[in-house]
Amino acid sequence: MSIVNKNEQKSRSVGFIAMGCPKNVVDSEKMLALIAEAGFVIDMDSDNADVVVINTCGFIKPAIDEATEVINQTLAKKRKGKIKKIVVAGCLPQRLKEKFLEHFPKIDAVVCLGARDNIVNVIENLFSENPAKFYASPADWVNTIQKDTDRLLITPSHWSYLRISEGCDRSCSFCTIPAIKGKFRSKPLDDIVAEANQLADAGVVELSIIAQDSANWGRDLDEKNGLVKIINELEKIDKLKWIRPMYLNPSGITDELIEAIAKNKKVVHYIDMPIQHINNEILNAMHRPDTKEKITALIENIRKIIPNVVLRTTVIVGFPGETDQQFKELLDFVKQVRFDALGCFAFWPEEGTKAAQLSGRIPQKIKEERSDSIMLAQQQIAFEKNQSRKGQIIECLIDENQPGQPAIGRYYGQAPHIDSICLIDNCTDPPGSFIKAKITDFKDYDLLAEKI
Repeated sequence: MSIVNKNEQKSRSVGFIAMGCPKNVVDSEKMLALIAEAGFVIDMDSDNADVVVINTCGFIKPAIDEATEVINQTLAKKRKGKIKKIVVAGCLPQRLKEKFLEHFPKIDAVVCLGARDNIVNVIENLFSENPAKFYASPADWVNTIQKDTDRLLITPSHWSYLRISEGCDRSCSFCTIPAIKGKFRSKPLDDIVAEANQLADAGVVELSIIAQDSANWGRDLDEKNGLVKIINELEKIDKLKWIRPMYLNPSGITDELIEAIAKNKKVVHYIDMPIQHINNEILNAMHRPDTKEKITALIENIRKIIPNVVLRTTVIVGFPGETDQQFKELLDFVKQVRFDALGCFAFWPEEGTKAAQLSGRIPQKIKEERSDSIMLAQQQIAFEKNQSRKGQIIECLIDENQPGQPAIGRYYGQAPHIDSICLIDNCTDPPGSFIKAKITDFKDYDLLAEKI
């Protein structure tokens, strides 16, 4: 067996390509920190690194297609001698398991989700004789949740994600998450608070609370209204200014949670609530526990208790069997409710899901037309809302500020990397600052403002 000099190996450079959702970002940040702590050189130019780690998403086909393209591009660079070794981690290997290497036999190592914290050993073993190629998640992984402290942030230094749980117990017929991530499991409250304190001490002033199902935190720990308990604890952290709960499924939003968001001084009045559809037959086919009547009443209650709330949602069009009338019901609901922000996805039959086996497939052209109709309606709503905001005074968190250009910031109704932004004139404050600004106009979805 050949012996690899550890000092020589640690001088090798490691490039990192982070893909996917905010939860993947957290995993990428944890792996980057472990790699840096081990003494490897992190190369921002992944094209010329000795080792490239690609952290993938595998939730839906567009994400798989994007990951496949990046993997193939990286393999091409390896063939040209620019890159020596390639490691692929994340949801795609977790979803495909050993079949992943059948698709990509030239990948040097594959790391499933539960083996995330083993990334340093994976890289160290790459240059040994006959190294392992497949690192599976441990059998007990679905009963545990990894700690996310000591991360190397790839978000701007003043905001970050705080993951509070993993997995999902819901049985939505279109979703692959339970098969990929395992059953729902909450991160202990002490670990959540410790991580939040560490991030705040590092300069983070805004935390986005993330999970597959944030409103259900603590259900497996016999905690009732657990998310209320979390935000009450986070409010005690002096250095934090904004707390933003994300991914609140309608059935998990209680009166107590709405009241807590309304009263808590640091929780922004922003609710990200994926409804997916509004027709009861489609919701039933999706195995969603909601109904049109419940969703309508919930939105009315939210707006009653939090009058200045910003509501964001996501919907799916073209679900198998969706009739023209059922789609029209969804479109009419979007126009009536007037969400502040909305994402629309055309249904895709994901392998292994119950919805993929349903009859009544909708042609791709019709799905795209329906998606366009939803987004055009939402665009008109968003532009009208922006028009009505002219003259308002808002508090903005500055994200970027380059000399000679308007500063880029957000008010509480704009989640980072998801929603629109504010372009602020006469502002020289550095990123992480909070300033007061007056909205002067808008450009498409973005607000134009001037610092007061």
